[in-house]
Amino acid sequence: MSDAERVSEEYVVEYVDGPLAGETDRRVLIGGRYDDRIGAVAAVEGLESLFWYNAGDSREIQGELHVSYTFDAPDSDPVEAIRDDE
Repeated sequence: MSDAERVSEEYVVEYVDGPLAGETDRRVLIGGRYDDRIGAVAAVEGLESLFWYNAGDSREIQGELHVSYTFDAPDSDPVEAIRDDE
């Protein structure tokens, strides 16, 4: 598979806000389409959490599809670390 074929099957995820703000990722296009909603697992203060993001704007940059994703706080794990009261 050439680089051109690989790039056309992928897109760049741009996390706009939430715990992953400013991060990017690569995902595979399914049936030529990007995901409307994605889940991402990340550690916040040592606690692994699941965060949900919804697709927003998309654009092409240098022949590569970029999609902005916004944080869906109500459906995601809490961002604050759970502390034991002693």
